[in-house]
Amino acid sequence: MKLELDALEALDAVVRSGGLARAAEALGKAQSAVSYQLKSLEAQLGVALIDRGGYRIRLTPAGEAVLAEGRGLLEHAQRIEALARQFAQGWEARLEVVLDGILPLQQTLAALKTLADEGIPTRVQLAVEFLGGVQQRFDADEADLMLVKDFAPRPGLAIEALPEIECVLCAAADHPLATERSVALAQLQRHVELTVQDSSGTGKDQQFGGERVYNLSDFTAKKASLLMGLGFGWMPRYLVDDELASGALRELDYVGGSRYRFTPWLVYRENHPPGLAQQRLMALLRP
Repeated sequence: MKLELDALEALDAVVRSGGLARAAEALGKAQSAVSYQLKSLEAQLGVALIDRGGYRIRLTPAGEAVLAEGRGLLEHAQRIEALARQFAQGWEARLEVVLDGILPLQQTLAALKTLADEGIPTRVQLAVEFLGGVQQRFDADEADLMLVKDFAPRPGLAIEALPEIECVLCAAADHPLATERSVALAQLQRHVELTVQDSSGTGKDQQFGGERVYNLSDFTAKKASLLMGLGFGWMPRYLVDDELASGALRELDYVGGSRYRFTPWLVYRENHPPGLAQQRLMALLRP
């Protein structure tokens, strides 16, 4: 395409200011240069854009249509220039985050909303994986950050501890295990255990060794399965506090312990200095 943005800008300036002289002054150009741009634009498009027969410059019907489209093009070009300036200041074009599905999604989404509200130009991709699948995705995609329950430390990875999360072993109120006292491992193994499938296909989620294990896609499906009495399993407390309080779910009286805590980790690459978007996101995710 031979269409020049400067020519569209000149057409817009002439209409807004009401004449060639004022348009030239607004653009910081000679009046003859503005006039030449307009004539060149008409020649390129093959239509008359300006009706020069009257006392004041007026657009032809074709000129009105071209200017309407042209203003949209000019606004888009201005956004591109502004975006380029932000990238030149240190904002990344792309930021990929991998989140372990056992961690609170709401907190991460709230941080991302803050980035959006602040007008940060970086395009963010959030992937949710489980267990070994988190680090596998982090490595495969060369992602920038991962928020993970467990991972294999190695040189080149920097880590920061996040607030502890407590998990509880529970079942529906009408499940046979819910009313048992001092539940032994052998009793658990006679019932269906509900787990979340490792998205890498290699790990297990706190399994008790019974013959009947249902692997579910995520903790939303696991919670729904628990509530309908399908089986028992571990759940993060923040996801089931309301159901435990109402009695819809009950904490099992397991002799091996019905609760455990773990420390999640914020992991990023030491050899890849974080840009402004990553720095801001990490600040929002820290306790």
